[in-house]
Amino acid sequence: MSSREAIILPGGQFGPHTPLLMFAADAAEHRGARLTPVSWDDPDGLLTLSPEELGPWVLGQLDRAAPSLRSADERPQDSATLLIAKSLGTHAAVVAAELGLPAVWLTPVLTSQWVVDGLRRATAPFLLVGGTGDRLWDSGLARELSPYVLEIAEADHGMG
Repeated sequence: MSSREAIILPGGQFGPHTPLLMFAADAAEHRGARLTPVSWDDPDGLLTLSPEELGPWVLGQLDRAAPSLRSADERPQDSATLLIAKSLGTHAAVVAAELGLPAVWLTPVLTSQWVVDGLRRATAPFLLVGGTGDRLWDSGLARELSPYVLEIAEADHGMG
């Protein structure tokens, strides 16, 4: 029996149940995925982290929330996992690349070398969603990284 899962990683300011993430998660759930929402431990502590510390911090949070994800011994052979992340959560692109997981990256932090390196190493398809009014979005880079890009004219980082 196949086991589908969608892991939902939030941005830095709000949890995994915000509308943008919720709609993507609902689509995965409608297709039979079990949802695993990730909530950050000590979100206020994020304010003290340097940009270089964000990637490792996100991976630690992901390992805590989904401990069997990166353990081949614990992951069923017939499992299918999708990562859905917004902003800060897109630092998990490194894990998607490492495990060959498909992903939906909402307002990815394309100014972070950590995120971009993970996206460049990806072997599974991924969708990038961003807006031209977002200072963390780079239209040209997005199209270089993936053929699957949804760009919203004038939308900011909150997609407003």
